[in-house]
Amino acid sequence: MAHCPVLVREALDLLVTRTDGVYVDGTVGAGGHSEEILKRLGAGGRLLGIDRDSDILEKARERLGGDARVVLHHGTFEDIETALRIAGVPHVDGILVDLGVSSLQLDRAERGFSFSKDAPLDMRMDPSGGETAADYLADVSEKELERILKEYGEERFARRIARMISEARRKHPVETTAELAGIVSRAVPRGASRIHPATRTFQALRIAVNGELDRLDRFLERAPAALAPGGRLAVISYHSLEDRRVKRAFVEAERLGILRRLTKKPVTPSEEEIFDNPRSRSAKLRAAEKGGGLS
Repeated sequence: MAHCPVLVREALDLLVTRTDGVYVDGTVGAGGHSEEILKRLGAGGRLLGIDRDSDILEKARERLGGDARVVLHHGTFEDIETALRIAGVPHVDGILVDLGVSSLQLDRAERGFSFSKDAPLDMRMDPSGGETAADYLADVSEKELERILKEYGEERFARRIARMISEARRKHPVETTAELAGIVSRAVPRGASRIHPATRTFQALRIAVNGELDRLDRFLERAPAALAPGGRLAVISYHSLEDRRVKRAFVEAERLGILRRLTKKPVTPSEEEIFDNPRSRSAKLRAAEKGGGLS
């Protein structure tokens, strides 16, 4: 499936307020949202694209690299101060982050995010370093594995799955997506879920391996300081764990007078978008604006 950016019009209507502004796409991916941001900017506008996946960042470079208004940075969105310092930008007029795993990552079997094809159990969003999901499964305790399956995957059969993974790895390491999916399928009672039995386990492992929720918390804490007065922050999330964190951070920042929420309830995709791009169905967009007198 081709990469298709989610909630583009809705996100950019909330985000882009100045044609000569400086904007950040904190999860630039293949450049879908960034390309649309650039269409709304004039010759004086600038765009900083950040992504932790060096392979996919190259695709963004191919798509956007010929535009002199664009600077691309290999890094993570929670280190936004570092990215701005390297780009020589003190503050920006808008920041967009599109959370979760991209279609390009899911569709490349060798990255190990999906169980649709057998592949090494990798799941790293930055393939240049860090532990893989196979490494994580080799070291994590059964109790901790149960916790992350329950908390990050919202998996009601977490205890059974954790126990069966522990039993399996005592015989040999769990190193491929098919091995893991098979273990989980045997642990979950037949007919207990309308989705594939391994879906929640793969989600939980991906979140744990990449530290996604901790990174999101750090980003939400740091992002307001990177905004100029009147600057806007837009976040697209895909499951309740992320959306709750974004909502809580925005509510607290509003209470403190740091941000003003632009969306009291999340913006969701239209029926037409969901039909065209089924992966967009769980997306939720929240946005907020920094007050004019705040720094």
